Amino acid sequence: MKSLIIIILLSFSFTALAQVTEKGKIKIEELPGVVIKRVGTDFSVYVPDNNPDQRVKIVEEKFIAYDLGKDAEGAEEYLVVMEVKNGSLSATYNENGKLIRVVEEFKNVRLPSDVIYSIYSTYPGWTIVNDKFLYTQEEGDIIKKQYNVKIKKDKEIIKLVVRPTGEIIKAK
Repeated sequence: MKSLIIIILLSFSFTALAQVTEKGKIKIEELPGVVIKRVGTDFSVYVPDNNPDQRVKIVEEKFIAYDLGKDAEGAEEYLVVMEVKNGSLSATYNENGKLIRVVEEFKNVRLPSDVIYSIYSTYPGWTIVNDKFLYTQEEGDIIKKQYNVKIKKDKEIIKLVVRPTGEIIKAK
């Protein structure tokens, strides 16, 4: 019995160690597209974001589980909107029930560590005041995936556009 418990504990520790890279960061892998449903010969594909904020993940999971059912029949386009306190996910379906477009917008989310590191290393002494996560895709292709971040130092404010990888696209 004692050896069985030790084997189980060792298997958990090896699993945890396998996720840590040489830099001490957890390896993050892109999620594959999710086929929400089949529409005739077409598939509705949704690529969920690998966002560290739990609110975003919950809305995306609820969207994946959502079933249009017979609601969209007879409509030229059908819009589904899911809202939470600081954000929303809007999805547009065509007349056949195929997912065409998804737009996600969330305010004051938990930023990825690459984004935080990039901002603080480029702008030392500055403070992140607020942020907005924007994510758009059309027919399974990611069109926009960025963070709009407002930073402040003393009375000066700068607005940044940052990719999830930490690349600062624009500063104004």
